[in-house]
Amino acid sequence: MFESAELGHEIDKDRYETEVPELRTALLAAQYEVVKKQAFSVVILIAGVDGGGKGDTLNTLNEWMDPRHLQTNAIRPVNEGLEGRPPMWQFWRALPKKGGLAVFVGSWYTAPLLRRVYRETTTAELDQEIDDILRFERMLIDEGTLVLKFWLHLTKAQQRKRFKKLEKDARTAWRVGPTDWKHLAMYKKFQSTAQHLLRSTSTAAAPWLIVEGTDERYRNLTVGTAVLTALRALLDGRPEGRVLRAAPVEAAPRTFVPVDGKTVLDALELDHPITKDEYQDELARLQGRLNMATRHKRFEKRSVVAVFEGADAGGKGGAIRRVTQALDARKYDVIPIAAPSDEDKARPYLWRFWRQVPQRGRIAIFDRSWYGRVLVERVEELCRVSGWARAYGEINDFEEQLIDHGIIVVKFWLQISKDEQLRRFEERQQVPYKQHKITDEDWRNRDKWDAYHDAVCEMIDRTSTEAAPWTLIGANNKYHARLAVLRGMVESIEAAL
Repeated sequence: MFESAELGHEIDKDRYETEVPELRTALLAAQYEVVKKQAFSVVILIAGVDGGGKGDTLNTLNEWMDPRHLQTNAIRPVNEGLEGRPPMWQFWRALPKKGGLAVFVGSWYTAPLLRRVYRETTTAELDQEIDDILRFERMLIDEGTLVLKFWLHLTKAQQRKRFKKLEKDARTAWRVGPTDWKHLAMYKKFQSTAQHLLRSTSTAAAPWLIVEGTDERYRNLTVGTAVLTALRALLDGRPEGRVLRAAPVEAAPRTFVPVDGKTVLDALELDHPITKDEYQDELARLQGRLNMATRHKRFEKRSVVAVFEGADAGGKGGAIRRVTQALDARKYDVIPIAAPSDEDKARPYLWRFWRQVPQRGRIAIFDRSWYGRVLVERVEELCRVSGWARAYGEINDFEEQLIDHGIIVVKFWLQISKDEQLRRFEERQQVPYKQHKITDEDWRNRDKWDAYHDAVCEMIDRTSTEAAPWTLIGANNKYHARLAVLRGMVESIEAAL
């Protein structure tokens, strides 16, 4: 790939000074149009060899465009500030909203490249990371993000020459350190690994553009022109813009048909008799176990993501309260999930959930969750078919990343019968201090019981993985449901510890 890139480009000063003003004017106009229309976001990756001009290219873009609308992210490859969260957390938090542009110097490619060069991973493990990257970028594009990727290249001789030139000048000597010279000695390994990485991740919708970094005028004009061309193609609706954005095609919704004609919810026992005395004794015992588990020394190196979903009036709130009663209030957050805000809608769907991933030693309790996309948004037709149909895979990827980095994921579905739901709805209307729990939306959702039933069964079928299985709880008896939740929580934490 690098061998095919043309080398030796130089642009004379007169040509540069003639072309730059026109390019800057056009770039600013395109940037302001992106900001005004808020139809898509833009992510620009600047990667490449040490000394290739990544920092200078970033500075040039900030000079040529309005820096107030150009978010800069310089993220180091080491896991600083993650505090037990997956590495992708730092990139998700930095994603721009629609109408925003963000430049990444140090991206999701940096750490996989370095780990392979330093032989911390195998080629097979790198390929797995590449698959993860491709799915992430595919998700960004499907969610309305323009992804532009630039690799700034130098030959080994050019890189050595650049380092020596920087070291000679007292004003720039700080830019070259021992690590740079060490990487120069490993140039061949870096080149072969980078070629594999770039070839595998240069897609039609997010191709890599390899830019020779020797001549800064050529580098700046090439990157600036490429950014302008991509922005204008998308803004003007030209064919190449549609390829770069790759709008999803609507697909026919999948009809969930159980093999034996009986769904998991149909087979779930909903009634579990238990006396109040039995409940209170077991409640105290389980809450004590949960408290001790979360106070264990090893728990400080772990965290928990607990997902509570279920039928309306299924008892999620009561179950959550029994969990939090057993916990140190300083260690947990209860995160109620309502309809997405305008800020949420302006970014990829999972953005608002990635932001809530807990650090080590903490518990995040989600009252409703990311499963809203394949439940309420699907049934109420609040998103396109292609949006919820691909969400199953995106959700599984998200949860897998959490688990791979030591986060304990527990998921509870609390199911009640249609008759029990009606009884609870009517009770809520009649009891003054419960009236806030019942809304017109609850009654409308009840009218779509069968549609929600099918959506839940497909969700369980496609997202109950070996690493993050669903715990289905028959919740007609609230006492039983609360104990089942506590038991599931404490057993999962104890097993992990």
